[in-house]
Amino acid sequence: VQLQASGGGLVQAGGSLRLSCAASGTNFNIDDMGWYRQIPGKQRELVATIARSGATSYADSARGRFTISRDNARNTVYMQMNSLKPEDTGVYYCNVRVVVRSYWGQGTLVTVSS
Repeated sequence: VQLQASGGGLVQAGGSLRLSCAASGTNFNIDDMGWYRQIPGKQRELVATIARSGATSYADSARGRFTISRDNARNTVYMQMNSLKPEDTGVYYCNVRVVVRSYWGQGTLVTVSS
């Protein structure tokens, strides 16, 4: 399974970005899809996940500002990020689970300036 993430960039505090991640290379249904963030020197942390059913889960820091969604027909997961803060800065990785295996995208950098 290959994952292609896009949508990162530089934005001022209070601005918005939309991340996308398209999965390819599988004939199986994709189960959970999610976004994780990593800051240099820290562990990768969960930001949001979405099940194939559409059920979502958010980190406390993201809840109310970020919205995760998916298009099962396109095997794509999105995350709309609003009211961005400097502490949201980091590399965002998409992750998908297919059957029992987990796959990671290459990461997209989000930088929020104050």
